[in-house]
Amino acid sequence: MKQYNLGIDIGSTTLKACLVDDNGEYLFGHYMRHNANPPAALAETISELKAQMGDCQLNVVMTGSVGMGYAERLGIPFEQEVLAAALVVKQHYADIHTFIDIGGEDSKMIFFEEGRVPDMRMNGNCAGGTGSFIDQTATLLGVETAMLDTLAAQAQTIYPIASRCGVFSKTDIQNLLARGVSKADIAASMFHAVAMQVVSALARGVEVRPRVLLCGGPFAFLPQLKTHLQQVLRLSDADCILPDHPELIPAMGCALKAIGQRDAILANEKLSSLMKATAVGDAIPNGKTGSNASSLPPLFADDAIYAHWLDLKRGFELPKGDLIEDSQHMDYMQLSNHYTAGLGDATAYYLGVDSGSTTTKLALIDHEGKIVHYDYCFNNGDAFRTFSDALQRLRSRVGHPAQVNIVASAATGYGESLLRTAFSLDYGIVETMAHFMTARALDPNVSFVLDIGGQDMKAIFVANGSIRRIEINEACSSGCGSFIMTFANQLGYGIADFARMACFAKHPYDLGTRCTVFMNSKVKQAMREGAAVDDIAAGFSYSVIKNCLFKVLKLRSTDELGDHIVVQGGTFKNHSVVRALEHLTGKEVSFCDHPELAGAYGAALYALQRNMSEQ
Repeated sequence: MKQYNLGIDIGSTTLKACLVDDNGEYLFGHYMRHNANPPAALAETISELKAQMGDCQLNVVMTGSVGMGYAERLGIPFEQEVLAAALVVKQHYADIHTFIDIGGEDSKMIFFEEGRVPDMRMNGNCAGGTGSFIDQTATLLGVETAMLDTLAAQAQTIYPIASRCGVFSKTDIQNLLARGVSKADIAASMFHAVAMQVVSALARGVEVRPRVLLCGGPFAFLPQLKTHLQQVLRLSDADCILPDHPELIPAMGCALKAIGQRDAILANEKLSSLMKATAVGDAIPNGKTGSNASSLPPLFADDAIYAHWLDLKRGFELPKGDLIEDSQHMDYMQLSNHYTAGLGDATAYYLGVDSGSTTTKLALIDHEGKIVHYDYCFNNGDAFRTFSDALQRLRSRVGHPAQVNIVASAATGYGESLLRTAFSLDYGIVETMAHFMTARALDPNVSFVLDIGGQDMKAIFVANGSIRRIEINEACSSGCGSFIMTFANQLGYGIADFARMACFAKHPYDLGTRCTVFMNSKVKQAMREGAAVDDIAAGFSYSVIKNCLFKVLKLRSTDELGDHIVVQGGTFKNHSVVRALEHLTGKEVSFCDHPELAGAYGAALYALQRNMSEQ
């Protein structure tokens, strides 16, 4: 039976495999996102290999940030990925001076000098300037990652973007979007920033000289990244080599390393043996079989307990007019929705809008404070257009040609000044006050209000019906809505599915309170240990609350929160986050049926009160 050599590279976001013969000739390659389920991805890869090559004999070597744990379980030799890549360069690209690899959450650079040991460098704990950084930008722009390349090719101007950290880059990109900068220019600016980050973080004074070999998924699938790297380094096309299958280079190095290997458990074994060893739930369980030091208490034991918990929370609702249309359908985790009740021609209405960093919320109330219309959607960085579209939807849902009689309006949030000026809104109100007004309207005895939005967090401590202390997060967006959404998208899930999975995780993984950048390494550790996706999702819910309580508020005792805790903001549409707060504080937490509307509703109440006081 023919002998082959297989290299497997399991990284933070993708799985790569490469098969070569004993002469090092390429026979098979496979690349896929594993979506935090490496066992399933590995089983699929092996199955595809068997379909193409038959039940062949092979030697196996593994690499990758996640692959280490799997190699240990299976008894497969492990090779450090930089060394694996260097082996490919040595055997196939002898004239290379500089090797540059950009992966999902790490980047590498190797300098080759004749007669000297290769100088190998990797990024540290920061994922700035890597594939995940590019994915985050795509999420912010509301496009698929592959679309970034098409957009960047149409760019006219390069703008500065902080690529050293996903937190700071979000602020830069949001500001560019608010200024009306095109997505094409932002995409190109991001590629330029990634190139700058890789060079500055890894070269560190060493000249990047031709010839340069590029590898990694971002270079393989995003040609504009190569273009911008060449511009930064002032290199021509002749100076750079993008090999066949650049995304497979470390896996190919492992395959070359496997040639002639005979000391591994799976050396010289049939492919079917590897398939059996890598079966999901067997040698590499997808999820823990019992609690351990990394486990936290489950949020909900089963559906019945969750349903009972929801029943206890349903009495805390925003007042509404008679329902005509509601797209929510009792789905508390839906991300875009609207509501319209019967609107009378002569009735006076009051409009509140909360223009946040990631979403725009609109609430229209009558003189009794009842919501007669609301609208909630992502703004994709364009607060002006999003609010304009929301007003158009309001007009289209009225059901008759008469104009809605809006006698007063107020704005709050990130885009308050813009909307007040552009649409001549009557009033502006600070976000914390808007949220406090909503909380007090729903619970007059409120003692603590926690609002977690897309990129910010606000905590309001209340005593005797008045605000006594306000805390907000500063530069870091860890523990906010976009923090969870970013990781959900990176793991291949929508935020609603991610939230549901978290609710019923059996062994939530303790991810700590790290920021967005350093959390990447913790997630990789969880995957190496075989944590299931739902356990990771639940871990994020705990992490959000831990970040708030212990990093931002620095609570000495949960008694500081009082006994009437109200939570608001779109993040608390995720019930696993609410439940995590209850577990960590030991207190009951109240939330309304639409926590995402708290700012807009408070602004509408403010417009009502100001209008009444001025009459």
